[in-house]
Amino acid sequence: MTAADLLPGGADLWEAATRHPFLDGIRDGPLPETAFDRWLAQDYLFVEALVRVQARILAAAPRRDFPLLAGGISALVDELAWFEEKARVRGVPLSAPMHPTCRAYTDFLHALTSGPYAAQITALWALERAYLDAWTGARPGAPAYREFVEHWTVPAFQGYVRGLEAAVTQALGEGGAAVREAAAEAFCWVARYEAAFWEIGVAT
Repeated sequence: MTAADLLPGGADLWEAATRHPFLDGIRDGPLPETAFDRWLAQDYLFVEALVRVQARILAAAPRRDFPLLAGGISALVDELAWFEEKARVRGVPLSAPMHPTCRAYTDFLHALTSGPYAAQITALWALERAYLDAWTGARPGAPAYREFVEHWTVPAFQGYVRGLEAAVTQALGEGGAAVREAAAEAFCWVARYEAAFWEIGVAT
């Protein structure tokens, strides 16, 4: 089994995770900026939590994946600073409480770190791949959002996602049937949570 083998099995879930009216509004322009800002604040909180999750994944990782995961953590820390600057410019407070969907998603990821490494790295790859696919589908972005679309589709991020995919494939190849099943289940749950997270930007 490879990482790519997981995509067809969750095709409908993946479509929902990467194609959404929120993203259509980013691409075509009718999305109100207040809705985007509400989503942005929650995405910041998610990334903050993901740094902690990814540190736990690194703790469970084989030596070969240390550079990949450590580099990812460093990039996330830089991303938080970028979020903070954009929020300052846009006047978006980052002190709002976590939305229940964001809380459930991060709690799921934390719980996953007590399971097999293959499931952990699969979840990380799936959430980053979903993010990349979603923002790629929103290209080029309406003028109000274009800088965000460009930022989340840069070649460096694409390369990171490819690195995670390779790590998933190797981890799956080293695990037995139960490990592969756990990884496939993690993939599907991430897709569900990604789809739900876009709803934060359209819910009233």
